[in-house]
Amino acid sequence: MRAVVTVTGKDKKGIIAKVSAFLAEKGVNIEDISQTILGEYFAMIMIVDMSEAKKELSTLAQEAAELGKQIGMSIYIQHEDIFNAMHNV
Repeated sequence: MRAVVTVTGKDKKGIIAKVSAFLAEKGVNIEDISQTILGEYFAMIMIVDMSEAKKELSTLAQEAAELGKQIGMSIYIQHEDIFNAMHNV
């Protein structure tokens, strides 16, 4: 199973390190990543493999959102199929 992780907010040091460490701890593998800085804002999107995840997607999404609050970012994890359905018209 694959999921899409999005991270947005004001740029600061250590965002990629904290998010990737969180995912690794949870058994989630990053397959593809793109990030950019737009002015003072940071935006990242990742495709991740959830097949060896230690927790359900809904639990990981809640924990990721909590991490986002702790580091001042918005972090969302969505099943790839849902993400695709939302972005296809």
